[in-house]
Amino acid sequence: MLDKVQMILLSLMLLSCTAAQATASEKDAKHHSAAMQNTAIPPLEAPTDLSQPKVALGKALFNDARFSSNLSHSCATCHNVTMGGTDRQATFVGANHREGTLNTPTVFNVSYNFRQFWDGRAKNLRDVINDHILDKHILNNQWDTLLKELNENPKYHESFKLLYPDGVNKINVQDALESYLQSLVTINAPFDRYLKGDTKAISEDAIKGYELFNNLGCISCHQGPNIGGNLYQKMGIYKDYFNSKQKIVESDLGRFNVTNKDEDTLVFKVPSLRNIALTAPYLHDGSAKTLEDVVQIMAEHQIGKSLKTHEISYIVKFLETLTGEQPASTDTDKKN
Repeated sequence: MLDKVQMILLSLMLLSCTAAQATASEKDAKHHSAAMQNTAIPPLEAPTDLSQPKVALGKALFNDARFSSNLSHSCATCHNVTMGGTDRQATFVGANHREGTLNTPTVFNVSYNFRQFWDGRAKNLRDVINDHILDKHILNNQWDTLLKELNENPKYHESFKLLYPDGVNKINVQDALESYLQSLVTINAPFDRYLKGDTKAISEDAIKGYELFNNLGCISCHQGPNIGGNLYQKMGIYKDYFNSKQKIVESDLGRFNVTNKDEDTLVFKVPSLRNIALTAPYLHDGSAKTLEDVVQIMAEHQIGKSLKTHEISYIVKFLETLTGEQPASTDTDKKN
């Protein structure tokens, strides 16, 4: 049997372990409580009101090269769902090998954006579809040509008749594509699980990165369910981003190209940070090759800070927790 001294020592050891566990739990709870109090970033939720047959039809259209005039490109060519919804190129290359001057934004979670494109010229997803089909630098096609080809395809002809009484037309093609795009929501990112109460979903370093993200003011632009995509901001608030560029091209002017207002020069739609670890390179011109690069660039130009190496590392760890699950609607993509 244990003597009295051993019993006392054992009790003290048990109390010490219990206290240590309580301290760790209290620390987790404190971090989580702080995150929950900041409602600027709500978790993403999967859409529940979509017509799955329309989503399936939109998916087929999204992957169909008939959308480009020379049958070289589909929507998925630049918005590859296995590459974070992008092409992972600095700038896009459209039909007829036309090189663009802008980095391809992710197609994931686009329904959460208040406007589309870097310059915000598209008010909704249907505007995007129309723009891309007609743009000579992207798909370089015409609606009459496209609709004729789709209608002549027996599978499309039958699918549209089942879902739309008036069959293949511009509005219905846009509707089916829009349904698919709305399905591309990447739920259950580690940070979302953390927000919902799983205090172990992200690391201590990621929590430190999130705290820095808040304290430095990054969240003033990157907030909302898409952690961006809901406002415009000038590129180069504290430091001229374009000063070091050898040549400024038209796309560098940003929203000015839409409004022709001087105050919109160098103003862009703030991009989403969702799945950012999958979508390098970064910025409207694709000039930032890594997350570390873009964090430092944004700190210097947008908030006037030069971050230390460990601060950049913490923020990168946080950004890596924003990668969500691949949407179910992207599984086993097939072309007609």
